[in-house]
Amino acid sequence: MTDSLLHCRYLIPVIPENTVLENHSIAIKDGTITDILPRNDAEKKYPGITAVELDQHIVLPGLINAHGHAAMSLLRSYANDLALMDWLDNHIWPTEARWVNDAFVFDGTQLAIGEMVKSGTTCFSDMYFFPEAAARAAIDAGVRCQLSFPIFEFPSNWGSGPQEYLEKGLALRDQYRSSERVKIAFGPHAPYTVGDAALEKVVMLAEELDAHIQIHLHETAFEVDSAVKETGMRPVERMRKLGLLSPRTQCVHMTTLNADDIQTITTNGCHVIHCPESNLKLASGFCPVDTLQKAGINVALGTDGAASNDDLDLFAELRSAALLAKAVANDPTALAAHAAVRMATINGARALGMDNLIGSIEISKMADITAVRIDTLCAQPLYDPPSSLVYTSSGSRVSDVWVGGKRLLNNRQLTTLDEADLLARAMHWGEKISSAKKHG
Repeated sequence: MTDSLLHCRYLIPVIPENTVLENHSIAIKDGTITDILPRNDAEKKYPGITAVELDQHIVLPGLINAHGHAAMSLLRSYANDLALMDWLDNHIWPTEARWVNDAFVFDGTQLAIGEMVKSGTTCFSDMYFFPEAAARAAIDAGVRCQLSFPIFEFPSNWGSGPQEYLEKGLALRDQYRSSERVKIAFGPHAPYTVGDAALEKVVMLAEELDAHIQIHLHETAFEVDSAVKETGMRPVERMRKLGLLSPRTQCVHMTTLNADDIQTITTNGCHVIHCPESNLKLASGFCPVDTLQKAGINVALGTDGAASNDDLDLFAELRSAALLAKAVANDPTALAAHAAVRMATINGARALGMDNLIGSIEISKMADITAVRIDTLCAQPLYDPPSSLVYTSSGSRVSDVWVGGKRLLNNRQLTTLDEADLLARAMHWGEKISSAKKHG
């Protein structure tokens, strides 16, 4: 038996690679993809089944945003045109210290989820304070997530130091151990904010629990140069010596790399999470995506937080990544359209350890699916569906989204979140924070 059929004009399954299927249908049962076949065959095989017409659409796996700080949507455009450390030290961290709490994170994460779903994202990775609030927000909305609970050497609103961060994070992991939607990972913030002892403890616990680790790494030349002066080692080498690098490690940003760094990442099987628009805005540098992929490194895509982006449209990120890869490599063939789509789908699933469930449209995988309209001025004429997804304004053309077979976006309308309520809560926070900023 089948619950529903999606009749697709164009279907990009991602696996097999470099494939576009025309006039095919997806059969879904209990949230799982059970069949992929030509439309004519589907209508004969499954008569009378509820069908969704996507005859003016490109259908692909739900996008996977492999790095972000969802609740920072409430700090969108709060501080602009600043260098990274100035931005953090003098603007973001002091503001977070004043305002971030459970309610801030819940409201900010739901705002982010609404934006992500409306632009085709079905799974996101988050690193932020009060991850228990982010988990509730994700479950309420019906999306998937990896929550990398933050670890710092210093106190924050969420904890007093490494020991408390670890205790709270491990308790959260126990709470969601059997969850299909929420996965808990370790989130040591960065080499310059976490000491060796805490990192060694993360390594021990991650190995014991077979858990993933996400860390900001080689984000700027300043970070790398400072590390060499202080430790005599580049951050990647320090992480290697501490045992942090493994196939469970997700290295975020990676803009300042030499050949030895790349070889170390390759040898240890780490994943790289590329956040091109945040890196461009903060002038953090350029991730050498083409070189990394040619070295066999899995490169996924993230938006980073809306405070440094300023949107969470992964299709926009995809376009920036494809164009930037060509410029950095000085090669117009770098990161071709199909490869770019893989960055935002199956590569993200592999980085998060979820590729057995999501990231491609295959039989037995979860029905996490995004549909993008093609009957718009900016999409026609249409010669190549993958190129249309990558190089045109696809995020604004997302019409429908399913997670586990449940329709979270129906003809641009959110079904599990109240958009008017999201806007009201966001505006309320904005007014409070703006007022406090004006009055010191």
